[in-house]
Amino acid sequence: MNINDSDPLRHCERQIGYCTNVHAGIDLTSIRANLQEYAVPVQQQLSQTHGLDALGVGLWIPDQASRELAAGQLDVFRGFLDANRLQPYTINGFPFANFHGDHVKQRVYLPTWADPERLQYTQRLATILSRLLHDDQPLGSISTLPIGWPDNPFAGDRSGHEDVEIAGGQLRELAAFLGRLEDQTGKRIVVAIEPEPGCVIDTIGDLIGFFDAHLPDPMHRRYLTVCHDICHSAVMNEPQRSVVTAYRDAGITIGKVQVSSAIVADWESIAAGEVAATLEQLGAFAEDRYLHQTGQVGRDGSFQLADDLPALLQQTRPDDLEQILRWVIHFHVPIFLERFGQLTTSRDAVIECLTALDDEAIDVDFTGHLEVETYAWTVLPEAMRRRGLAEDIAGELQWLIDQLG
Repeated sequence: MNINDSDPLRHCERQIGYCTNVHAGIDLTSIRANLQEYAVPVQQQLSQTHGLDALGVGLWIPDQASRELAAGQLDVFRGFLDANRLQPYTINGFPFANFHGDHVKQRVYLPTWADPERLQYTQRLATILSRLLHDDQPLGSISTLPIGWPDNPFAGDRSGHEDVEIAGGQLRELAAFLGRLEDQTGKRIVVAIEPEPGCVIDTIGDLIGFFDAHLPDPMHRRYLTVCHDICHSAVMNEPQRSVVTAYRDAGITIGKVQVSSAIVADWESIAAGEVAATLEQLGAFAEDRYLHQTGQVGRDGSFQLADDLPALLQQTRPDDLEQILRWVIHFHVPIFLERFGQLTTSRDAVIECLTALDDEAIDVDFTGHLEVETYAWTVLPEAMRRRGLAEDIAGELQWLIDQLG
């Protein structure tokens, strides 16, 4: 499933894979071991069930591994990928360091886009990806963070909002670098800014406003795009069709779609006698590693974002939910899952987004890069881990392929 040479990108074939940030490990040895243990069995299973010759992999290459690759390990790594029928087409350049520490939370948003280290890291990833792409892959994508987290408790005195001007300058510098890289290699690498709840850019309006203010030129927008994470958008109460249409109208390319699903507590449909039990069920997801922002939609149409689920649960009593329509929680659950216990998921948003992307009436500029990003398997309650990790990843990809027909 390779991208064709059309430009603009409105009729690209879909490239499907999974994001390997689900696997712990910040050095190249660990990355290779994880791919061997998990991605290779997924490729073998999909080869049997869907005739897939090569498995698309969205590589997570942290800073340390990127330096190892740049220091001379790249050709050996590409040989390893080719030998195992693993086809890189995109990189997750959002988490910079250890994404599987005991307490990640807002640390994942460092360094910000105002830090030169973030620019240097992303340039390194772009160079790596340009050399990993095959001859029939003229285009690669890299997702990156939405500037930073305002007033990050792990960032000292720096504020994400104060860094926006510097970030804009560095991103323009990145666009110029990517232009030179394309001239040198023939590979167009796009970097896709990923709105996330609570960050400096967390809504479609924020993203469009940032592009209009800081990335107005066609050259900027050839290389700087958006990574649309369906779970994040659902948490922010954004209708998927409207978001895809808004990107088209703003002249912003969708560089990548992270196919992900959120937890939904639909308080309107939960019986009063079951509210306390539902809050207890949600407690199983109030874990310490990742931030679980929660969008709260009121019966009056109001919207409020809570920074993290554990604190929200501590301050919520059943009576407090009488005027709340639903909670949508940033916790990446398996995309095929529709309901578990009293809780549901935003799987319908996934289907709505996929439909909008294929709608000729919308005709959005899209690279075709689809990446399943369920990175939270290891912190899911044990009852939700149905099989081994490789089998669960394959199950998600099978579901996505079936949805695409």
